[in-house]
Amino acid sequence: MILSVSRRTDIPNYYSQWFYNRIKEGFVYVRNPMNTYQVSRIEITPDVVDCIVFWTKNPEPMMERLEELSAYHYYFQFTLTGYGRDMEPGIPHKREKMIPVFQALSDRIGKEKVIWRYDPIIFSQRYTPAYHLKAFEQIAMALKGFTEKCVISFVDEYAKNRKNMELLGAYEMDRYQLSEFAKKISRIAKRNGMDTGSCAESIDLAECGIKHNCCIDKELIEKTIGGRIKAGKDRNQRAECGCMESVEIGAYHTCKNGCKYCYANSSAENVARNCSKYDPTSPILCGAIAENDRITQRRVRSLTEE
Repeated sequence: MILSVSRRTDIPNYYSQWFYNRIKEGFVYVRNPMNTYQVSRIEITPDVVDCIVFWTKNPEPMMERLEELSAYHYYFQFTLTGYGRDMEPGIPHKREKMIPVFQALSDRIGKEKVIWRYDPIIFSQRYTPAYHLKAFEQIAMALKGFTEKCVISFVDEYAKNRKNMELLGAYEMDRYQLSEFAKKISRIAKRNGMDTGSCAESIDLAECGIKHNCCIDKELIEKTIGGRIKAGKDRNQRAECGCMESVEIGAYHTCKNGCKYCYANSSAENVARNCSKYDPTSPILCGAIAENDRITQRRVRSLTEE
């Protein structure tokens, strides 16, 4: 099993104590977002977890306790963009705080296990293509030698973020403009020792030097664990997504980063209400098991080939 921690919320940043408690206990409860009364009990012991993929904008809160993960294989998807507090209000200053955190994590676990994500890319009156290229180059230069790969994506519009996209004045570029922009991104990354991949993009950027990327990457996981994995494509993701199957343990509407482009939060009020229920000792994130909940054991197993 590949454990996703988490596409739905920033567990390393806000819920690391809960996660370490779950590792210690060896199981977690996850509520079905489509059926709130349906709860899965999932074993997360080292014999069934082949690799953990962390998604975060700030892993610092969990870094002092990484030794507690010594029985597990893992890597980080670390999002680091050029946006200011108007777009990412919950993220500390990038140059003063987040770049040093990225560098420290890389030094601790190895540059091959920290993937830099510069995404999603949004074009607006403030965040022009020229702005992004300048910000991307500054960050790439600072991360040279601290990562081997950068992943980009262009913002997707969902019902949950459509209003914010309109308020931000976001606009799309045509295919030619997008291609020229992507070529420049790829060249900057290459100059700084990084390959570039795209995340769930329908547009083919191969001619720009950018490959379709798999965030939950079979090749990287096999390299990380030193063995072969037998797993299929994640059928719960978009058609353009190349990720292999994984088990997600996060919860929607619980991320306090407050990013304006977010699709995983419905409203700030909903996030505040859910976060008020956070108990690091609970087996379920930001909540508790209720009398009407139906708990079922989810069958999980190692995907490693003998």
